[in-house]
Amino acid sequence: MQTLREVVLSLPANPGVYQYFDADGKLLYVGKAKNLKKRVSSYFNKEHDNARIAIMVQKITEVKVVVTETELDALLLENNLIKNLRPRYNVLLRDDKTYPWIVIRREAFPRVSYTRNKDRDGSEYFGPYANTKSMHALLDLIRQMYPLRTCTLPLSQENIAKQKFKICLEFQIGNCMGPCEGKQSEADYNEMIADIRRIIRGNTGDVLRELRERMKRFSEEMLFEKAQIIKEKIDSLENYKSKFTVVSATVTDVDVFTIVADDKFGYVNYFKVIDGAIVQSHTLEMKKMLDESNEELLRIAITELRQKFQSESREIVIPFELEYGDLVVTVPQRGDKKQLLELSERNARYYMMDKHRQESVKDPERNVERIMETMKKDLRLTEQPRHIECFDNSNIQGTNPVSACVVFRDGKPSKREYRHFNVRTVEGPNDFATMEEVIFRRYSRLIEEKQELPQLIIIDGGKGQLGAALNSIDKLGLRGKIAVIGIAKRLEEIYYPGDNLPMYIDKRSESLKIIQHLRNEAHRFGITHHRNRRSKGAVKSELLEIDGIGEKTMQDLIRKFKSIKRLKEAAENEIAEVVGPAKAKILVAYFTDNKE
Repeated sequence: MQTLREVVLSLPANPGVYQYFDADGKLLYVGKAKNLKKRVSSYFNKEHDNARIAIMVQKITEVKVVVTETELDALLLENNLIKNLRPRYNVLLRDDKTYPWIVIRREAFPRVSYTRNKDRDGSEYFGPYANTKSMHALLDLIRQMYPLRTCTLPLSQENIAKQKFKICLEFQIGNCMGPCEGKQSEADYNEMIADIRRIIRGNTGDVLRELRERMKRFSEEMLFEKAQIIKEKIDSLENYKSKFTVVSATVTDVDVFTIVADDKFGYVNYFKVIDGAIVQSHTLEMKKMLDESNEELLRIAITELRQKFQSESREIVIPFELEYGDLVVTVPQRGDKKQLLELSERNARYYMMDKHRQESVKDPERNVERIMETMKKDLRLTEQPRHIECFDNSNIQGTNPVSACVVFRDGKPSKREYRHFNVRTVEGPNDFATMEEVIFRRYSRLIEEKQELPQLIIIDGGKGQLGAALNSIDKLGLRGKIAVIGIAKRLEEIYYPGDNLPMYIDKRSESLKIIQHLRNEAHRFGITHHRNRRSKGAVKSELLEIDGIGEKTMQDLIRKFKSIKRLKEAAENEIAEVVGPAKAKILVAYFTDNKE
């Protein structure tokens, strides 16, 4: 249970689907969440009154999640996974409830309605719609704009010609144009169906353009009643402002694969997509043996995953060009397939990050080794930066200039080794000269005391500060013995000695996160020391103006009360304990006379 709680803490606060498995790898439960971290943690952070839930939670040994773009996507994915995988504890969904589709029937004078059963009968299906209100609102708009038939009569041309049917009440009230008695031609009816098909797909702009052309044509032909009917349709469609999220039926049957990798492993995420819905999701972890490329790993994974899930899809969607048998290979640049590809990559990346977290819990040294090797590679170093030091300057309008040095070992702060430097030789706010002085003082002392030198020095600043630091490095003869880089804050640019152009590291990389942590620690540590110096300076300047208060008395008061504010708030007897009753009276009288 403790391990599961640690897994839950690492979950993202995104919408998605979560799956619970028992010790035998059997799927127990599939659920959806607006916030995965909050929802999943609720199972493990409280006692459950429901005995069935309590029993299920006791059986959980593994949690898997699929991150989605929206809560609606999570809802649709959850439904598909439950129908296909039939988890033991999803009892409330065993009635095989499905989400509805809008269907245009395959028949003469097609009806437009909704259904929960998507049959292979040649009809056109649009959806599914997780939000039934949205679907009904769309159907209401269609019925408002187009008088379609609702009867189930077999309206073949032969039956109409034989006058087998009679018009009904729907015709009388204007909801139907009477195709059963030949009062509306099939061509005219199909023109309405073409408009409806485009509206359902979201192509309202095309429909509006055609409607306006028809209205103009009727007006020119003096058919004003027909032109008015078209105008009412245009008004209805323009007032239709809601946008409906529909899983695109254009992505009918494809396999989606993406890959992310670190130094030792590749992680391939697989989505099985049928009729625009994800029905399978799986991430395959692959250990590199001969430093294989992403292309090689992906090719192996495609074969493994397609066999594992018995896929017969003729199209695969992947992030880069790759020859693969006689399958259709798509590398999308935009559209629904591109969005699916990006979603798959996010899930692969999350899986990799989760593995790294588990690795750090089980074997901290192995995790450190991997991170240090990654930093060595990302920063183009000759050795792992196990010992890193970062410098930052602090001054406000040139007062009390100080510099901070923070030390990280194995990627983590070593706070006992942090150092402050009060600048001695620099007048005014001169960051370059300050940096040069501090670097020289730090490493001349380490050399003199024969202490260990770092593998990497980070200068908080751009080329100017880096150049100043290098002046001292050269004076000490350390050029080439220690790697030195600068980091500029605005765009996280990494500067190297002798390079005019900066390098940019992947914003999501662990290397950049550690560098940012170093920079932030140096800034925090320096600012804190700078504030303390300014505060003490203010205390000194005010106390020394008081007759009868000398340097030693001032130091005793600073040591006890730390600030003027605390001294002013102190009782006379408290001050007397430090400086005696006579001076206590002098101080209290002074603060009383100068009270604001």
